[in-house]
This record gives sequence, structure tokens and C-alpha cells, in this order.
Amino acid sequence: MKAPAMAADEWSAAETPQLSTDYLNRYGEALMLLELAAMDSEVVAELRTWRAVDYREHFRLSQLRCSEAALAAYEALAPGNRRSFEDICQAMNRLVATVTALLDDDEYRDDIPAIIEVASASLRSLISRATQFINANGRIDMSECAPRRLQDDIDAAFVH
Repeated sequence: MKAPAMAADEWSAAETPQLSTDYLNRYGEALMLLELAAMDSEVVAELRTWRAVDYREHFRLSQLRCSEAALAAYEALAPGNRRSFEDICQAMNRLVATVTALLDDDEYRDDIPAIIEVASASLRSLISRATQFINANGRIDMSECAPRRLQDDIDAAFVH
């Protein structure tokens, strides 16, 4: 039997809802596909089917037992912290979309190993930052990450 849903302000101190790293598995999958694309160009087709989903949607669609708590924890985040986390996620989404487009572009065929290397390192770094945020249950300031600057660095790495 499923426990009744509780609003974020109804959780007791002992039951403080926690964010869940399960959400980041989506980005781990994209990273794996990206790295496999270096060895097998047919993997690019799978990478094209990867779809960005935000934290709320992920847990609304999830069958995990922790989904309600993960959503409650997310709703309880300070708005600035939530926005910073969402900025990191948007940077990861743009990175995956940009790399996928470059892998499909014949103009960059000779640069694919370098593109994958740079993109993989960047995505791994962003996943790490998002993991730190989730493991701290959203109590760290992600604004220092400056996702726009990260995206600018990523874009610059792909310029011919």
C-alpha cells in the first residue's frame, strides 16, 4: 500500500525528505552513449533518442519508492538553490544536444575523437557538481559553478 503524499512542510525532522541521485542516471546514460560513440558510430542513433527531462518530471513518472520524498525535497529547496541546480541541468542538456548535432555533422567527422573527449570531460564535471548538490540535499550554493561560463567554455572548445 502506498503511503499518502505529504507536503514538504509536513515532514518531521526525522523524516526530512531527501533529493535523489536517481535523476542523474539520465545524464550518466548520455555520457555512456557519448563515450561509446567514439568506438561505434551507430551509437549516435541512440544518443539522438536521448531526451532531456527535468527533475520534477523524472520523479512524477518514476515508480521508485523515494519519488514522493524526492519531489518534496525538491519543492522545499530555496528558490535560488533550485534555480542554480536547474541551470546545471540545462547546461548538461545543451551539451548533449550540441555534441549530438556535431556528431551528425560531416564537417566535424575528423574532429569526433576530440569532440567526444572534451564533451565527456565537461559532462562528467557537470554530473559531479549536480551529484554534490543532491548529496548535500540542496544545501550548497551552486551559483559558483556559473553554468553559463561552463557552456561558453564548452562552445569555445568546439569552434574550429
